[in-house]
Amino acid sequence: MARGVRAGRGGASDLKRRGPQREPKRRFVLFCEGAKTEPAYFAAIRRACSGAMIAVEIVRGPGAPMTVAEEATQEAKSRKRGRRGTDSFEEGDRIWAVFDRDAHPRFDDAVTLCERHGVKVGRSDPCFELWLILHQGDYNKPCSSQDAQRKLAQLRPEYDKDGTKTPNCGELAGHVEEAEERAEAQLQRREEEGAPYGNPSTTVGRLTRAIREAAERASPPATG
Repeated sequence: MARGVRAGRGGASDLKRRGPQREPKRRFVLFCEGAKTEPAYFAAIRRACSGAMIAVEIVRGPGAPMTVAEEATQEAKSRKRGRRGTDSFEEGDRIWAVFDRDAHPRFDDAVTLCERHGVKVGRSDPCFELWLILHQGDYNKPCSSQDAQRKLAQLRPEYDKDGTKTPNCGELAGHVEEAEERAEAQLQRREEEGAPYGNPSTTVGRLTRAIREAAERASPPATG
């Protein structure tokens, strides 16, 4: 008899009758430096991916993205202590730090700090607006944050870089899979150039993909 298969009480037939099982909902705790655009966007993703829970922590103060990395890693360390030193967070929890290169110092150090403590990173060079642009089409030329904001304003007239800085995130969320594909292609080009953190690039698509996949696994199985 194969190990791990219990005899009696119907065995495999019981499993077949039971059908596919849902995974518990995973909670994604996102530490972000942006107070408007990022929370609005991830609120739209949360609505679109009801099988996952998303909590956004806004990090304020000098030193971003290092400040974001420090707060995210501190949260990760405190959760590990709560689990008696294991490598797992609480059931279903995933911690991400979301920050921009922009003109901030110690960007690379912030990425390294997160990786050392098991915190995933949604980094954008130059800024989060690059990720939003990729929902509308490819964008593969070096740019400043101001360039990216102007481009997004052209694509999304409701986005005001000097005002609310909030595009229609509900509409953008409908194109997230296309954005993920464009972001991965962009990252591949930076790798081929020998500049994996180069401009332009973003790993936020890896975060949205993780959220979508977790939501799918937690969704009720299809019937009929």
